[in-house]
Amino acid sequence: MSTLYSIDEIITQAKQRRASDIHIVCGVPVKIRVDGVLENFDDRVLTAPDCEEYAHQLSNRVSEINRIGEQDLAYGMEDGTRCRVNLFRQQGYVSAAIRILNDHIPSFKELGLPSEIAQFTDFNQGIVLVTGETGAGKSTTLACLLDKINHEQYKHIITLEDPIEYIYRPDKCIVNQREIGRDTRSFSDGLDSVLREDPDVILVGEMRSLATIETALIAAETGHLVFATLHTNSAAETIDRIVDVFTAEQQAQVRTQLSMSLQAVICQQLLPNLSGQGRVLATEVMFNNNAIRNLIREGKTPQISNSIATSGADGSHLMDTSLISLYKQRKITSEVAIRAAHDRDYVRRMTLY
Repeated sequence: MSTLYSIDEIITQAKQRRASDIHIVCGVPVKIRVDGVLENFDDRVLTAPDCEEYAHQLSNRVSEINRIGEQDLAYGMEDGTRCRVNLFRQQGYVSAAIRILNDHIPSFKELGLPSEIAQFTDFNQGIVLVTGETGAGKSTTLACLLDKINHEQYKHIITLEDPIEYIYRPDKCIVNQREIGRDTRSFSDGLDSVLREDPDVILVGEMRSLATIETALIAAETGHLVFATLHTNSAAETIDRIVDVFTAEQQAQVRTQLSMSLQAVICQQLLPNLSGQGRVLATEVMFNNNAIRNLIREGKTPQISNSIATSGADGSHLMDTSLISLYKQRKITSEVAIRAAHDRDYVRRMTLY
């Protein structure tokens, strides 16, 4: 191991190369993800003992992986760099997926978020959902929103995260951050407890289970502002995903609950920048209004996209509208816009002329 980089050296150099993720897998070199694309960190092929050594550098509980197969944890370095780590076994070997977290909570402008998103922090109660595929920047958007509340309002914020990613420095708010597996057993257990802790704002890192979704809806109905994430790619799909978790007998009631408690949805994609460096944020935004509320209640989610398209005055817009705008601003290519589109024929007509 003397000729190998230490895990801290890998993270430091990967960060300098603007990497978002690091992958350690037996039989191939260390891989880093830069602007969404995997590349070799160096040319050395990792052996099984190399991977075991890296696992022990990352965690003092590696034995747990042998028992349960995987382990989630946060990893911090002396210079303040923090990472989200998943250790797991595959084909008998240990692997690691490491997400490098930002040193600071970015601003709306830095993230490229639409200005209308700032309104999300003005809601007094209800549920706000940030959705998108893994690596789309959902956690960063949530951190930006919560930090705005922290600096502008006098509230009690409680987060449930797996693991904790951004550290908030309390300003006008009280901020309690609870980590799954360390401070509470699960999202559903933690959320049950949070409701007894006098919160104003609740962050649920991910609504993974029926119990978590049920409790989040109750929290939103009972005077709390709830922020949460889902792995969905459109506002309509987000609503269907929540409803479909419940039994057929429960779904009509859930649609009614959701129609009243849902405040807004933002769906995100990170796309290659035309310049060749960095990525650009594309978004779909839905503010819940009377028309959309009725569509949710009646189970007419396929019509929600049309309603969003005609609700531009309140800040709503479709993903395809965002993609076309980014293309016209010369931030992404037409090929990237078409590939990321929901209606590819429409985006192709609007970008290839």
